[in-house]
Amino acid sequence: MLEGIVRESIGKASTKALRRDGYLLANVYGKGLENIHAAFKENEYVRTVRNKETLAFPVKIAGKEMQVVVQAYEAHPVTGKLLHVDLMVAQTGVVTHYHLPVVPQGSAIGLKNKGMVYVAKPRLRVKAKIEDLPNQINVDVTEMDVGDSKLIRDLAKVANVTFTDSDRVSVLSVIKAK
Repeated sequence: MLEGIVRESIGKASTKALRRDGYLLANVYGKGLENIHAAFKENEYVRTVRNKETLAFPVKIAGKEMQVVVQAYEAHPVTGKLLHVDLMVAQTGVVTHYHLPVVPQGSAIGLKNKGMVYVAKPRLRVKAKIEDLPNQINVDVTEMDVGDSKLIRDLAKVANVTFTDSDRVSVLSVIKAK
């Protein structure tokens, strides 16, 4: 379980000191809950997020355990190092917005015709309860040739999950490799 500390001060000097000590700054929030300004050891956070089995993962801050979901993060534009992350508490029974990863399944016909699979929307915004949420959106690409694309309306419907993007938005396509 990922353990974090509560930040007492959110000023510039304390932020720099925490980052220098190897901490990643975070905001933890949820519907009807008070915001928590927290900090996690950066290496432990990255290890936890990479090895998680589900969309939500457990954290412990100031003795309180909660399930959280990554909503947004900020990375340094040059080095790519994580600077800040927003974590939303996954409350059961509460319908809210989540970002689900898109995973292509199968081998497209277009790969043999010098094409490649291009994922235009790597994460789709959906509205659902956390208990109804799948871990990812699987998209079958086996029948796709060069020039074909899958739109949101072409995806398989998931029970109790609503896609909030427009139904004519392209999720992935097979494009000609240069």
